[in-house]
Amino acid sequence: MMKILRSLCIMLLIFSCSKKEEHAYTFYYWKTRLTLNPEEKKALRKVTVPYLYTRFFDVDKTAEKFQPVGVITKDKSFEAHQKIVPVVFITNRTFLYITKEEITFLAQNISALIQKKAADYHLNIAKEIQIDCDWTSGTRDDYFMFLKELKRISGKNITCTLRLHQVRDKAETGIPPVEKVYLMCYSTSSPLENSDKNSILDVSILKSYLGNIDQYPIQKIEVALPIYSWGIVTNYLGKHKLINALSEKDLQNPDFKKISDHEIEILKDGFYFGNYMNKGFRIKIESISDSQLSEVVDFLDKKISHYPIIYYQLDSKFVKNRNLDF
Repeated sequence: MMKILRSLCIMLLIFSCSKKEEHAYTFYYWKTRLTLNPEEKKALRKVTVPYLYTRFFDVDKTAEKFQPVGVITKDKSFEAHQKIVPVVFITNRTFLYITKEEITFLAQNISALIQKKAADYHLNIAKEIQIDCDWTSGTRDDYFMFLKELKRISGKNITCTLRLHQVRDKAETGIPPVEKVYLMCYSTSSPLENSDKNSILDVSILKSYLGNIDQYPIQKIEVALPIYSWGIVTNYLGKHKLINALSEKDLQNPDFKKISDHEIEILKDGFYFGNYMNKGFRIKIESISDSQLSEVVDFLDKKISHYPIIYYQLDSKFVKNRNLDF
């Protein structure tokens, strides 16, 4: 009897250790016009996190002036049952040589514009504002001051994104004064470099940057994973251009010569995907497979626990026939 009980205990232990953690998930919404087609509404009905992370506008500094860029508009088709978390992308150069008075001015205007858009479009917004900025060691102090000012002025919970290099180089880039960060597990390299690596997500590069993510001082970490794709066009001079949302299916054209499963060469001058391209131009598709996402999740499960996933981004082309349960 004791041997049987011991065997059962061992089996239960093995089962509990091997059981994969299931992660709740939702999406980023990153279009300038808030609109949803049937496929996107269907995807939203399946999410298991009660928030939709929605880009409201960008902020940049040009001619020494702060400017909102691409402020959202709304279509009648946009109806989400999830609470909206406003997301604002701010360029790093916005914080170069900024004064304390300008930091307060920036926080006041960002908070006011978020409130205005939420009121104009009757959006059910959450008690959170997420700031997306690729800050560096040179801008960190002013950026961190801005985060504190925005919290004081808005009365909201302020969170921010966290890029891979900001984890690896945390001694230089610093730890943001927030209670929660969103780990961006994509953009592992530049798509405009001549490289055979997938610039959206190369898992080996990600692992090298996040080897010590379990030691990051902020405990609340949510994970952003990519499900988007794009095409990288290379001309005869070796210069590159991005075309968003292209996939391998888009490369099925009699004017294209297949070089590999992910790359073609143009055989005839003409307009393709809204751009004029010459014979000899090449288009390489970069996309993310379920196996890549699974490998990232398996790696992170050993480092951090109980994290939701936010997929970038909600678009019918990216969510259709995609397995998002990891």
